Amino acid sequence: MFRFIIVCICVIGYLILSIPLLIAEGILGLFNKRAKDISSLRIIQAVFRGILKVTGAEIQIKGHENVPTDQAVLYIGNHRSFFDILLTYVLCPDLTGYVAKKEMEPIPLLSIWMKYLHCLFLDRKDLKKGMKTILTAIDEIKRGVSICIFPEGTRNKGDSELNLLPFHEGSFKIATKAGCPVVPIAITNSAEIFEAHFPRIKPCKVIVEYGTPIYPDQLSKEEKRKLGSYTQEILLDMLKKNRAALDCQQPV
Repeated sequence: MFRFIIVCICVIGYLILSIPLLIAEGILGLFNKRAKDISSLRIIQAVFRGILKVTGAEIQIKGHENVPTDQAVLYIGNHRSFFDILLTYVLCPDLTGYVAKKEMEPIPLLSIWMKYLHCLFLDRKDLKKGMKTILTAIDEIKRGVSICIFPEGTRNKGDSELNLLPFHEGSFKIATKAGCPVVPIAITNSAEIFEAHFPRIKPCKVIVEYGTPIYPDQLSKEEKRKLGSYTQEILLDMLKKNRAALDCQQPV
């Protein structure tokens, strides 16, 4: 419980104490939007690193060199833990907006930071609004801002992280319409930080692996049409490999 309490204090304390920072970032954005965006990115990355350190998680990063640095990309990841966002956001080399559920938009202070960070709020119950969010994501990528989405559509609470929920094909329209590569991210064992033994936070080993970029225009017509399923198979293979590696490290 101690780690959980410390994390809660860090999150709530930061949101309250960050009010002057929000104002300063807003003023900076009036003169130099790029500088404000990068400043906000680095601030939140530093906060997330601090929170991850409190959890005691041992994080192994693989394949980060696969992430293109000369263009915006669509990151695709599996999602079993609230900490998936922290684990991946600290590794973003440049501006990256996350697609979040609409319910997060009314949260005071947090939603302002999320908007500063180019995050988008998706209403999955309203197709028209959902499509508008997808179109906004396409525009963001064309402007050089990467987008990260968890295409299972919700946090997967199944017994095994290898039982992925179906990937929503609509999420991949972002890549095909924006003409950007898809970078799969396999996050293994993240639920062991918190969700597996709520409300306690426990140290554990986590693997975050970045796969080889997938370029939709280099795929066959059928593969491109089912880009979600195609990407899911690749991501699942990464999860299986890393799950096996972690299991081998477990004490007998």
